[in-house]
Formats: sequence, C-alpha cells, structure tokens
Amino acid sequence: MAKTKGEAKSDKGTEHGGALARSPSHLLHRVLQLALDIYAEESGSGGITQRQFAVLAAVAENQGVTQTGLVRATGIDRSTLADMVARMITKGHLERHRSDQDARANTVSLTPAGAAVLEESRPKVAMADARILALLKPSKREGFLELLADMAVTDVHAEPEVKAKKAKASKAEKPAHGKKDKKPKKEKAAKKAA
Repeated sequence: MAKTKGEAKSDKGTEHGGALARSPSHLLHRVLQLALDIYAEESGSGGITQRQFAVLAAVAENQGVTQTGLVRATGIDRSTLADMVARMITKGHLERHRSDQDARANTVSLTPAGAAVLEESRPKVAMADARILALLKPSKREGFLELLADMAVTDVHAEPEVKAKKAKASKAEKPAHGKKDKKPKKEKAAKKAA
C-alpha cells in the first residue's frame, strides 16, 4: 500500500530524528559517539582512551602542570581527572609532585613510559582525526574545526546574557508569588465579549 505524503514525511522525521535533528546537544552527542567509535577502531583494543591521550598530550605540552591546569586544558571534570591521573600514575605514565609555587597543589609530569605511549598513539589519533574530517566536504573542514574550537573554550558558567534571558523568560512564564496574572485590558474585554 502506498504511503500518503503525511506518512512519508512522518517516517522521514522519525528516521532523521524529528525534533532531535535540530537539537545541538543531541547532534553533538551523536557526533561524539561516532568520533569515539572511530578513535577506538584506530587505537585498537590495547590502546589508550581518547581522554587518556588528551591528558598525556596536555601534560607533554606543559610539563609540571597542576591538576587544575589539566582540568582547564582537557575539559575533564576535576574528580574524573583526579581518578584518571591516579590510574595513569599507577601505570607509570605520569608522576605527581607537590608544586614549588603552591604547597597545596600537585603538579603532573610525563614519565618516559608515558612519553612512549603518547608517541605510539599520535599516528593512530591522527588517523582517527583524518577519518572524522573525511566525513565532511573538504570546503567545510576548516570551518568545522574553528566552530568546535570556539565552542570548546566557551565557559558556560560565565555567560550572563544567556542567564539573563532565561531569567526573563522564566518570569514571563509564571506570575510572582501572591500576585495575580495581570492581563492587558484589551484581552479582558475580548474575553467578556466572547
């Protein structure tokens, strides 16, 4: 039996995600899943994870970085990063020392074994990155990387414009405690006439 236009459109919306197809958070999640799958294929079962690579690369670029600095460099939350660093120290990839500048802070350095793992992983990561970019037309690749870089350095906690808009929208949606929802006179008159 042939489908009506509405049914075909409905199927297409389901197939392509409907409302999800316009959701940046959903689409980014899907792209992240794809990227991590590609990374896992390229690095193999014995390879380090993408996050471990990020930590090793960040430490290599700034030997003696504090764990707070690593949080900023990698975007990995503080408690997850602390667990990762502890495991990577146990594996012999990193060393932790008290900071010379701040006795309360720890600094992290790459060990020779960590440097070897990092160097072994670089070509695999480069291949994964090339495969991910190959999913886009060549003319879109540079713009895609620029957009990702812009988003990656955005501090969502420091965007007062967004918070102000949300607060304004929230106030408009519900009346304040103890106050009646005041409607314009024209709206009241229209209701009486109906």
